[in-house]
Amino acid sequence: MHANLIRGCLSVSVLIAGLAKVNAEEPKAKPENPEARQARLFKQFESTLTNAVLTGQFTVVGKEEPPRTESYTILSVRKMSQGDLWVFTARIKYGTRDVTLPMPIPVKWAGDTPVISLDNLTIPGLGTFSSHVVIDGSKYAGTWAHGKVGGHMFGTIAPAKAKPKPE
Repeated sequence: MHANLIRGCLSVSVLIAGLAKVNAEEPKAKPENPEARQARLFKQFESTLTNAVLTGQFTVVGKEEPPRTESYTILSVRKMSQGDLWVFTARIKYGTRDVTLPMPIPVKWAGDTPVISLDNLTIPGLGTFSSHVVIDGSKYAGTWAHGKVGGHMFGTIAPAKAKPKPE
């Protein structure tokens, strides 16, 4: 029995030594510099929201009713050269209005997580809005306000379906 214990210990030692050798031979990934990290995050954000549909629900603070369905279509998102501004070209359907507009909107970063941050942005013909929305992979969540009315919003992000080409 003593011999079996010694063989077992030797087997474990050989296995550990082999794993250590394999790990030592693996090439070590170069750490990502801040500029490369920022470029990667910006590209990922742009890719997630370009030609995308945000589908979810929203609530109205002070109203005792279930959340209502909402949908936003974003045609494109691109970083502007100055500061935190990004140009969102979005289709906005609000009441009887249906417009597509480019809008410069600040995007802040909480670590690797983008936060769309509107503070009293006036959209011609639609009104003034504030909103703070976290984008987390294929999900979004945040708060919104339009004048004295506001609430919460949440949902998913998916690629927009391609329109069929005319024959």
